[in-house]
Amino acid sequence: ITPASMMIVFLGITIGTIMTMSSSNWLMAWIGLELNMLAILPIISKPKTTRASEATTKYFLTQAIASAMMLLSSTMNAWQTGNWSILELKNKFSTTIMALSLMMKMGAAPIHFWLPEVLQGTTLQTALLITTWQKIAPVTLMYMISNNIQPTILVSAGILSMIIGGLGGINQTQLRKMMAYSSINNLGWTITIMAFFPNMALMNIFTYIIMTTPIFLTMTNMSTKTLQNLSTTWTTSMTMTLSIALLMLSTSGLPPFTGFMPKMLILNELISQKLTTLATLAI
Repeated sequence: ITPASMMIVFLGITIGTIMTMSSSNWLMAWIGLELNMLAILPIISKPKTTRASEATTKYFLTQAIASAMMLLSSTMNAWQTGNWSILELKNKFSTTIMALSLMMKMGAAPIHFWLPEVLQGTTLQTALLITTWQKIAPVTLMYMISNNIQPTILVSAGILSMIIGGLGGINQTQLRKMMAYSSINNLGWTITIMAFFPNMALMNIFTYIIMTTPIFLTMTNMSTKTLQNLSTTWTTSMTMTLSIALLMLSTSGLPPFTGFMPKMLILNELISQKLTTLATLAI
């Protein structure tokens, strides 16, 4: 891919996300997400391997289904209310479909199956893009409609994401799959608190992005793709290995690292909302 075409692709990804985040109309938000999706496909398929082609196809199909669900939901709502405004999503059925489509776009459970597979088939830089930048637009839309979504749906999906993200990463030796399950787990925390305190959900996802970016950049610098590679880098680059270990502990939410702060605040909010059982489950 030439530098000019790469610039057009990255421009498409950036403009698509910004368009979705700044729009107040469902159609404009949908167009932004479509532009974003079509722009990232050439980046995923850049390595000329079978795995990359498979990852591109999986990503395209899941995102296309999620976009179709999103369009169906907003059309049904506009049919009933006569309004395309994002904040006017009043129909319960439309809201549920919209929430599911946004969860599918993010890669949250129970529609998370595509994320580990897609990340495994791409390069580390592309995996970084999918787990960070690509989540901003759907999370923003969910933040905007969070008052209308039934808390039961958000909490159920959130708890399921936490469980699947936590258990799924245990048996992995591939670092990209581990990071995918880490992303699913973090989305679980974000979605759970979205039902009660949307601002905290935004803080959580941006803290996650800030912590995940250096992990992927360090892995790219060290050319490590498996746990076995990571265990042998201690002899060549002690500082890098120590940095990635501390960053991973922070991402998992271990005190006294940065990643513990949003989790502690989320648990505090759940307990103050008289949701002690939920907080215990989250732990």
